[in-house]
Amino acid sequence: MAKIKIKYVCTDCGMESPKWMGKCPGCSAWNTMIEETDDSAIAQGGGQKTITKRKVQIKRLHDAPSQNSQRIVTRYNEFNRVMGGGIVKDSITIITAVPGAGKSTLLLQIAEDVAEQGLKVLYASGEESDSQIKNRAERILPSIHQNVWVYSDTSMNNVLGSIDQIDPDLIIIDSIQTFVLEEYPSRPGSPTQTMECAAALLKVAKDAVRPRAILMVGQMTKDNELAGLRALEHLVDTVLILDGEEGEELKQLFTSKNRFGGVSELGFFTMTDAGMIPIDNPSQYFMTQRDEGDIVSGSALTVVKEGSRPIILEIESLVSKTFMPYPSRIGECLKKDQVNTLISILEQRADLPLHDKNVVIKTTGGIRLKEQSSNLAIIMSIVSSYKNKGIPNDVVFIADIGLTGELKKVPSLEARIREVERMGFKRVYVAQNAVKDTSIFKSVNVIGCKTLVDVIRHVF
Repeated sequence: MAKIKIKYVCTDCGMESPKWMGKCPGCSAWNTMIEETDDSAIAQGGGQKTITKRKVQIKRLHDAPSQNSQRIVTRYNEFNRVMGGGIVKDSITIITAVPGAGKSTLLLQIAEDVAEQGLKVLYASGEESDSQIKNRAERILPSIHQNVWVYSDTSMNNVLGSIDQIDPDLIIIDSIQTFVLEEYPSRPGSPTQTMECAAALLKVAKDAVRPRAILMVGQMTKDNELAGLRALEHLVDTVLILDGEEGEELKQLFTSKNRFGGVSELGFFTMTDAGMIPIDNPSQYFMTQRDEGDIVSGSALTVVKEGSRPIILEIESLVSKTFMPYPSRIGECLKKDQVNTLISILEQRADLPLHDKNVVIKTTGGIRLKEQSSNLAIIMSIVSSYKNKGIPNDVVFIADIGLTGELKKVPSLEARIREVERMGFKRVYVAQNAVKDTSIFKSVNVIGCKTLVDVIRHVF
């Protein structure tokens, strides 16, 4: 009989070592090395094994059958958008977020919605008891459907048995790091247990005779990453991330991996006592609702593109005199280097003295500005605050600005202007000759300008 060998594996990066070390040599993390049985040593104990070769039927890719994946479409359009149109019936998805972000709440709402469509749902939890899950369901759901089954246990063996017993169409696992398979001696949350439990669920989801959809909760580390080995992300079909500042109602749902859709889509929710409420019209949500004559300084509107959807966004700036040797440059929604670059353009190309001024920039809702299309709006909000003159509420700015002070064309400009027209705005400033035919827009005046100075003179 082969001697059982012990190895030590890092829970953060998967680095293996024959002896325990306080600091992982792979990722330099402290106290992450856990003891595991070296199964490879056991397998090799009987000497060198002969590899068996089998003849199998193979086919050309051209001759392989094509199949459109069937989806479970929920009533939550923001969730469907991020998933690529709904939950694929033979897929396995993992969702991660910081504690208290609303993962379990969202999944419980989805479970209820899928059950109302006549499908069976199993909600297996290793963190909460049956009564805790029901208390949350009674708080956020109008009613609890008979097709939702609940099972509280940390044994994956029992969960697999319950799947055979009730034959669900959708399985929710909360969370994968709390379950164990009895065949492996490792503790819950260890790389071995997490990967083996996930692999067992993968077989359930991909069963050719009875495919099922699986949604798993994955715990997040203090570095805001999915806990466990990177192999867990490779194993699943979709990785969902629910993001949002602690204590804030606004939550953003997006994917870092999606085999059945794009990874650029973004879904918006508000966390309330009644659960996760989708924001179906983000353009209206991310603007301050003001009266027609109520104009304030330091505010400008732009259009950002999140995935395939253009969203009108309000940018606010505050310019104040500094009493320190170096003025503050604070951008809650963009990088500090970008703030300094735009301020330098203003000073050099528009003769706006900001060397003794503090500048603070933020967006309504806290959305990060990842596109260059918002640069003109950022600068115009700074100018508005500096001059203490408000920009009319029916004006939108969509353009990038070069270091020369010239306006630059941005991608998907016509789609952005159509969103401006849909929301009822009257004027939109863009780069000169950026739109070939402005007559296609009936109710919005598209104004092309060559330089930043031209825009400032036109507006003020």
